[in-house]
Amino acid sequence: MNHTALAPAGPFAERIVELFWLFGIVAAVVYLIVIGFLVYGLRGRREAEASAPVSPKTLRAIGAAVGLTGIVLVGLTISDFLGNRALAKVPADALHVRVTGHQWWWEIEYQDSIVARRVTTANQLALPLGRPVMLELGSGDVIHSFWVPSLQGKKDLLPGYTTTLALLASRAGDYTGECAEFCGYQHAHMSLDVAAVPPDEFARWLEAQRADAAEPATEAQRRGREIFLTSSCRACHAVQGTIAAARLGPDLTHVGSRPRIAAGALPNNLANMAAWIANPQAFKPGARMPATQLASDDLAALASWLGSLR
Repeated sequence: MNHTALAPAGPFAERIVELFWLFGIVAAVVYLIVIGFLVYGLRGRREAEASAPVSPKTLRAIGAAVGLTGIVLVGLTISDFLGNRALAKVPADALHVRVTGHQWWWEIEYQDSIVARRVTTANQLALPLGRPVMLELGSGDVIHSFWVPSLQGKKDLLPGYTTTLALLASRAGDYTGECAEFCGYQHAHMSLDVAAVPPDEFARWLEAQRADAAEPATEAQRRGREIFLTSSCRACHAVQGTIAAARLGPDLTHVGSRPRIAAGALPNNLANMAAWIANPQAFKPGARMPATQLASDDLAALASWLGSLR
């Protein structure tokens, strides 16, 4: 997955990179000029000259340098202002997505005027290529910071407030998002998988996410669903199409389709799914999810059913 601010995949990130190089090059040039004059001034300087008056020529040079410095700073300030103004524009045809930061995972809700058509997922953000996406950012507990380096800059998520951030992907690919604000013990394990895909593929994905959880295809999967619905799992998680409707933890309706689990802590496969259910603290100490004590056969059945939810 792409995870660098220096490889922009959209116009917002490109604008940030342009500012980065502008400020970096100007700072490097100024540094070299200052060091050059310092070396020149110290070269051959005798102690007897230390108390000599400053010549008018030198004063004029200093005045010119101060004036040039002011012009450079004003230019950089204007560039920064124009850059931030471009990043703050709200696209008219944007897709609206609600992002809520939790300790330590991301809740994603695709907005729709029809409530029944809204899509809720976790740690997974799909973007249609070429269409702006307006993120409405909030926090369920402490201050978090949303950052997808290849697509945009950072934006804080504040408890009790809603902030906004626009994304626009111009190149298809998989990208990684992070929490950029220390938010607790497992701050480092709070990743987000971002996929930029063609509009028709995005439309199919969104429609598939609206569907109820798939029916179990095997006896083991049927057993796994029964275990989920009769255990403590349903007290925290929702699975659309079942009686599980809790919102304390991630929505698991299509958890099998996600690249990773535990907000990026583990690749999504049956072995990791079973290990995570049995003992989350072994992989993510401090996570809010408690251990689930199950017989090995029941654990395997539960992991099989969750893995089938695509």
